[in-house]
Amino acid sequence: MSANTWTIAAARDALRKGEITAVDLTMACLTAMDAGDGLNAFVHKTPEMALEQARAADARLAAGDAPAMCGIPIGMKDLYAVKGVPTQAGSNILKGYRPEYDSTVTSNLTSAGAVLLGKLNMDEFAMGSSNESSCYGPAVNPWKIDDRKLTPGGSSGGSAAAVAADLCLAATGTDTGGSIRQPAAFCGITGIKPTYGRVSRWGIVAYASSLDQAGPMTKSVRDAAIMLGAMAGHDPMDSTSADLPVPDFEAALTGDIRGKQIGIPREYRLDGMPAEIAALWDRGMDMLRDAGAQIVDISLPHTKYALPTYYVIAPAEASSNLARYDGVRYGHRAKLAQGDGITEMYEKTRAEGFGPEVQRRIMAGTYVLSAGFYDAYYNRARRVRSLIKRDFEQAFAAGIDAILAPTTPSSAFGLGEQGGSDPVEMYLNDVFTVTLNLAGLPGVAVPVGLDAKGLPLGLQLIGRPWEEAALLNHAYVLETAAGFVAKPGKWW
Repeated sequence: MSANTWTIAAARDALRKGEITAVDLTMACLTAMDAGDGLNAFVHKTPEMALEQARAADARLAAGDAPAMCGIPIGMKDLYAVKGVPTQAGSNILKGYRPEYDSTVTSNLTSAGAVLLGKLNMDEFAMGSSNESSCYGPAVNPWKIDDRKLTPGGSSGGSAAAVAADLCLAATGTDTGGSIRQPAAFCGITGIKPTYGRVSRWGIVAYASSLDQAGPMTKSVRDAAIMLGAMAGHDPMDSTSADLPVPDFEAALTGDIRGKQIGIPREYRLDGMPAEIAALWDRGMDMLRDAGAQIVDISLPHTKYALPTYYVIAPAEASSNLARYDGVRYGHRAKLAQGDGITEMYEKTRAEGFGPEVQRRIMAGTYVLSAGFYDAYYNRARRVRSLIKRDFEQAFAAGIDAILAPTTPSSAFGLGEQGGSDPVEMYLNDVFTVTLNLAGLPGVAVPVGLDAKGLPLGLQLIGRPWEEAALLNHAYVLETAAGFVAKPGKWW
């Protein structure tokens, strides 16, 4: 078995025992990465940087100074600033931009000895559920069942595809409305969105600042615990970063959830839910019940308002955040005609630099923030958001330890099959995931089985704020009971 197929935990143990060097492990991933070009997952490769970091990791390992991530090759979503490496957020408006600094997460991971293989494909400015809005073209799901190319999900589609195809051992993602958990489910891997504020957002290109949260995408729950421990921590550069100690997430994986109460929200049983998704959910309940947990029906009554609330708040914040991309300071600037002034420069630059989905969300966000509509839309959405958060608070106050729900309403669909003439069709993919972001809660997606077509399906567990350790333990139990070991066949 090639080393690029290993988990973080297996590679960590092999590196510490001297059974493989970080350089050899990195070379295995670089070889796989080049062979995987057909997936369009890696969009900016950094082999020289990776080998330099691998040699430094080997020196640390030899000296006995080896954190858990030391020597582990990973990919970075194109939202994360990496000094001297193109950081485009999947957009033409940032073409040619190379940051002069690292994001805090980048610094945390490299300080822990992680090896950065390159930047990963994503929906433009993280706006999308299929990776089709990327300026690089879509990433492709490594799972294949017919002649179609399937979506890896979005916006962290490149990250999910790269991990599922064993091009890297793990990857960073970001989750604004489900963009870690949905692609994880589509590609048969694990992804955790931490509590808002657990991981610094500094140096990560912003989409919707009150919703964005960084997290790891990995091959197992244990790997997610290891990598989250390296990514998390208080950051004075981020005013929303929580000044809380980072637990030993891996040590929390005891596999014991006896007596824990698992909530099943009745509002998530949507009309028209596919029978396979409902059956998978029932199977997940049985697994947790068999492990000693108590299954409890709960109500989250404002769930039905979550999607419209999200699609008011997120575009509004995007409209504000993306105003900075104007062709003045960095990134793309349109060529101007004789007599054009600054207004024409703004208009032409933004028209050329932003793709249709980003333009759509900027327009929607600007509209709901405009005079006459601010109270009718934005302020009303903020009030509903508070009610959605209160639903969760009441459930947890009543003794619920975690909530089990589907991650996606279907398995991966074909590229180009959704959202063509009606973008709302694509937005409905977020129906089970956006509530967590609105409430700032942690959630983890775990692969549980395959559908009738042979594609992965996942379930998500929703946890109490700041209790990622307990949440990961619940996910570990679910993962162990499901025994999901299926891998995509290599076709690319």
